[in-house]
Amino acid sequence: MRLVDELMDDTNFRFDITEIRLLPKSRGIFEVYVDDQLIYSKQELNRFPEKKEIPDLIRKLISL
Repeated sequence: MRLVDELMDDTNFRFDITEIRLLPKSRGIFEVYVDDQLIYSKQELNRFPEKKEIPDLIRKLISL
């Protein structure tokens, strides 16, 4: 399942998301920001996220 599909899944954030932007970066950089806050960086962790990892990080952030 693609990341966008995971985020738009009814059980996640379908009605809370107003925008998803994918911005190409050089050198294979993959980063996820929520309201300008970095929540995931492939460059820092040296790996792509696991399945459901990004939705879980978002859920954790918005539950604060």
